[in-house]
Amino acid sequence: MDYIIGQNRPQHPQPTFSDHPTPPATAVIDADERTFMPEVLDASRERPVLVDFWAPWCGPCKTLAPVLEKVVASTGGRIKLVKVDIEANRALAAQLTQVGLPLQSIPMVAAFWQGQILDLFQGAQPESEIRRFIESVLKAAGGAMPAADLVTAARQALQDNQPEQAAGLFSQVLEIEPENPDAWGGLIRALIALDEDQSAEDALAQIPPKLQDHPEITGARAALALHRSGREAAQALGGLKTQLDAHPDDHALRIQYAHALNGAGHRAEAADELLHILRADRNWNDGAAKTELLTFFEAWGNADPATLPARRKLSAILFS
Repeated sequence: MDYIIGQNRPQHPQPTFSDHPTPPATAVIDADERTFMPEVLDASRERPVLVDFWAPWCGPCKTLAPVLEKVVASTGGRIKLVKVDIEANRALAAQLTQVGLPLQSIPMVAAFWQGQILDLFQGAQPESEIRRFIESVLKAAGGAMPAADLVTAARQALQDNQPEQAAGLFSQVLEIEPENPDAWGGLIRALIALDEDQSAEDALAQIPPKLQDHPEITGARAALALHRSGREAAQALGGLKTQLDAHPDDHALRIQYAHALNGAGHRAEAADELLHILRADRNWNDGAAKTELLTFFEAWGNADPATLPARRKLSAILFS
C-alpha cells in the first residue's frame, strides 16, 4: 500500500476545525430510558454523541468496548460516549427499534448529531476502522481531530506494533500539514516497520528541503540505513553468536553482533552488547562503540522503549 503524499496514495477525509471551543473530556456515561433524551439527543446539539448498544451476554460487545473508549478518549472530548444496556432497558430498545435502529444485532454503535442519527456501524471493528468512523463523524460535525492528536495516535499505533495503521494516520497529518516533521519521520519509521524500504526512500525524497536537517528527519534517515544494513546482518545472527562465544574479547565482532541483533528487532540486546564494550574499554577504536550506540539512538528515536534505558546506562558508564 502506498502511503506517500501524491496522486497514488489512499485518500483520507480532509479534516476541518470547528469554530467552537473543545468541550472537556468526560467519563463514559450509562444511559437508560429516563436519561437517554438529555444524555444523547439533547447533548448531541453541542457535540456528536456515540451510543454503544450492548448486553452483558454479548461477547463481541466486550471486545469492542475498550477499543471504542480508547479512540473516543483520543478526541479530547470532541465526542461524547454513552453506553446503553439493551437487556436492562428493553422498553427503550423497543422504541429505538421502531425508529429504525437495527438493535437486533449487537454490538451496534450509533452516532447522534443535532438530535438525529448521523451514522452507525455494527459488530466489533478493529481500531483503525473505529478511528475512521469517528473521524468521519467529526468531519460531518465540523470538528475533526487536529494534527497533534493524529500524531499522538499514530505514535501509539507504531508503539503497539500496528505500523500500517500508524502509516495511515501519519499520512492524514501530512494532508493537513505537509511540512510536519513529526509526521514525515513517523511515516518513514512506519514504512520501515512494514519492510517497505522503497516507499520509505520515496517518502524521504518528498520531504520539503527546509526539513532535511530536522532531528526527526535525520533520525528517520538513519533508521532506514540501519534497517537495510541490519537485515543482512540478522541473517547471520546465529553464526555471529557462536563466533562471539568463542572470542568474547573481539570487540569488532561484538559490534557486528550488535548490528545483527538490531536488524532482528532486538534493540535492547543490541544496546547491551555495545555497552559491554564500553564497560571493558570505552576508548576502544576511538570510541567506536559509543558512536554506534548514538547512531542506534538517532535511528530508534527518543520515544522508542529501548532508547531511554540504554541512554541511562551509557551515562552511568561515561560519568562513573
